[in-house]
Amino acid sequence: MHQAAAKLPAHAESRRLSALRSYGILDTPAETVFDDITRIAAAVCGTPISVVNLIDADRQWFKSEIGLGVRETPLDTSICAHAILEHDFLEVPNTTADARFSSNPLVTGDPGLRFYAGALLKTPDGLPLGTVCVLDTVPRELTAVQVDTLQALARQVMAQLELRRMLIEAQALNQHRARVLATAGHDLKGPLRAALYALTKARAAGGEERDARLESAEQDLGYINQKFGDMIAGATGKGGAAAPELRPTDLAPVLGEVGRVWTRAARRKRIELVIDPSPCIASTNAGLLETLLGNLVSNAIKYTSDGGRVSVDCSAGEETIEIVVADTGIGMDATRVEDYFTAFRQADAASEGLGIGLWIVRQAADVLGTRIDVQSALGEGTRVSVSLPKV
Repeated sequence: MHQAAAKLPAHAESRRLSALRSYGILDTPAETVFDDITRIAAAVCGTPISVVNLIDADRQWFKSEIGLGVRETPLDTSICAHAILEHDFLEVPNTTADARFSSNPLVTGDPGLRFYAGALLKTPDGLPLGTVCVLDTVPRELTAVQVDTLQALARQVMAQLELRRMLIEAQALNQHRARVLATAGHDLKGPLRAALYALTKARAAGGEERDARLESAEQDLGYINQKFGDMIAGATGKGGAAAPELRPTDLAPVLGEVGRVWTRAARRKRIELVIDPSPCIASTNAGLLETLLGNLVSNAIKYTSDGGRVSVDCSAGEETIEIVVADTGIGMDATRVEDYFTAFRQADAASEGLGIGLWIVRQAADVLGTRIDVQSALGEGTRVSVSLPKV
């Protein structure tokens, strides 16, 4: 009975397969650029068989092949499955004299393989994906020049795979940007109309009424300005071009501004918005923290029913400052909390907005080095804790 294909440890195999699938190469049609590589390998090494081989979970799949006539074979007959455990290169001059392969059906039966040489395909961080290999039905050895050529061809295959992955990522980012820009107007039209209406009425009003309408318009325009910032962050795929400066920051003004911006939105829904301005000083960036907290409060108001409550509290621990945004809203499925922090995910699919609020919270938290903890259950509200380094 032939020796079973070698296996990497389970955790390493999981990472390897994840990397392999990220290239989007498996089960794609034949392509000239890869067929050129197998033709060059066979010509330089003088072998009747040449393969660009990728090792999947339970099969070896050939992106290109010469001399085999199939696109995949079972993993348990794979010689390349052993090759991926080698550092860079595996050569077997005579398979019948090698205990790992002497009982392999491809050696004892058709096509009667006697020689194998494979150069490893590996990701930039060293994960093995497969090989560029040559095979023959007679024993032999490669020259140093042939070995170097085979390894060079393997590098060219990886260059093609990396280019493919970059194109996939670029296309996904372009789709992401297009969706952000296409849906952003929906979130901005309402407050823009309200601001314009308030300014129109202010022209005909006087005294306190005029001041109230101008204040209302100012708040709506401020909201629009924030949303444009959110839109830009979502469209670029990151919250900012450069890491912000972190410095000792009095959080009371930050919380006060968050309360000022969102008080009117809470009033529209008859929601009690309570901001605790307790004196707290943390190492952070005021502007980015305001964006983070503003999105948390916006999300809390959005998913809290009329007559509910949203609170923002600040307290000091031994090493951290904790800001808690709590609401009496619809809550989250505790098993899917992380899903809500990805772009375009909403707790209620019918709700208005871009669905990027919590995604922006996560991006801002990562930039600030801030821990976000969520306690929630469906129908029982949500409690989000933001932990900041204490000064």
